[in-house]
Amino acid sequence: MREKILANFSIALEAVLANKLRSVLTGLGIIFGVAAVISMMAIGNGAQKEILEQIKLVGVNNIVIKPIIEQSEEKLDEESEKREKKKFSPGLSLTDAYSILGIIPNIQQISPEVQIETHLIKNGIRRSAKLVGVEPNYFSLGSFELADGKMFNEDQLKRGEAVCIIGKSVQTKFFSDEDPIGKKIKCGSHWLKVIGVLKERIVSDKSKAALGVRDYNMDVYAPIKTVLIRYRNRSLITKAMLRKGNDEDEDEEKPEENYHQLDRLVVQVNSTESLEATAEIMSRMLKRRHYGVVDYEISIPELLLKQQQRTKSIFNIVLGAIAGISLLVGGIGIMNIMLASVLERIKEIGLRLAMGAKKQDIIIQFLLEAMMISVTGGIVGVLLGVTIALIISEIAAIPTIITFISVFISFMVAATVGLIFGIAPARKAASQNPIASLRYE
Repeated sequence: MREKILANFSIALEAVLANKLRSVLTGLGIIFGVAAVISMMAIGNGAQKEILEQIKLVGVNNIVIKPIIEQSEEKLDEESEKREKKKFSPGLSLTDAYSILGIIPNIQQISPEVQIETHLIKNGIRRSAKLVGVEPNYFSLGSFELADGKMFNEDQLKRGEAVCIIGKSVQTKFFSDEDPIGKKIKCGSHWLKVIGVLKERIVSDKSKAALGVRDYNMDVYAPIKTVLIRYRNRSLITKAMLRKGNDEDEDEEKPEENYHQLDRLVVQVNSTESLEATAEIMSRMLKRRHYGVVDYEISIPELLLKQQQRTKSIFNIVLGAIAGISLLVGGIGIMNIMLASVLERIKEIGLRLAMGAKKQDIIIQFLLEAMMISVTGGIVGVLLGVTIALIISEIAAIPTIITFISVFISFMVAATVGLIFGIAPARKAASQNPIASLRYE
């Protein structure tokens, strides 16, 4: 049996090599089909990884609350001469954050933030930066990791001590030739002691645009009470604010000022299923606490990411279908060429049958020919697909990930296509009448 298969293989190989150009043209469909499958799957895997990285940037199961200027609504009534009194709202505050954590169920943790545009000064170098007042939950929610140093302790948080954790770019800019831990850097009008350095965060331009994330590497992080006590607390009413309010003309429209204590509040829930329900309850609670004033915006980044992932999945399915059609066309091409080959070699088939070859031998011979073309085309297609994926990644700056499973599936599909579409020509060849075949011209 083994000798028979080897003999049929030798005959099939001679037939393929005897018509090199035809064999190459026949295999082009398989080559381009396999290359398309591998390159499209590489792009899809790259898109999947990019989405997972974006999820890490905004956090998992998070609800983001941002302060906004009140959304007002007025009736245009000519008879009305007096403007309706503006409603008072205390703005988004730490009290709101702790109330959400204490009242609403399914809340895992919260992260209030205060952001101040300021500048850093050290060794005669001044650079603009962002000071962010946070609590330790901020780093776990955003998947931040320390490269060096330690996190804020309870005493530093409660007392609002002048300490900070800096981003990697801040270390590179101001502490290039020394260890920053224990050193001080002037942030705005105060000196802060560096107790930690964060690992570098790579944020793509697409992520910045789609999710509103920033370059975290140039940020300085301090305890939120440190920022509220030593820098700015917008919830406090000062004499200057009262004096300004008395001096202003009531009828003159003035631009709204930010009166919110917090610039951002991130709330993490226990499960994805409760995201929308929790956001709805949170909205009602904040509206009641702000006396009916809608001066906040609630968003769920996870839903945005899911929609984006669904869009990319549909795109990948369409591309995969196109690649599959290419393989189908390649298989049909193999079948057509093999059928033509049967007609050309009827006399050869009759001679083999007359010399004692069985129909099974003829079937194996033509199946092996089809398999040779498809397998060779699959190998070339794999190489071409990997090359195309690398070129796309290099030139178009699109992330691509080539996996073993994608290469294996593509190769097996190519081999299967050759086997399936080679059956019909092989059976046609085996069904020839030996006597009629010998007389065929």
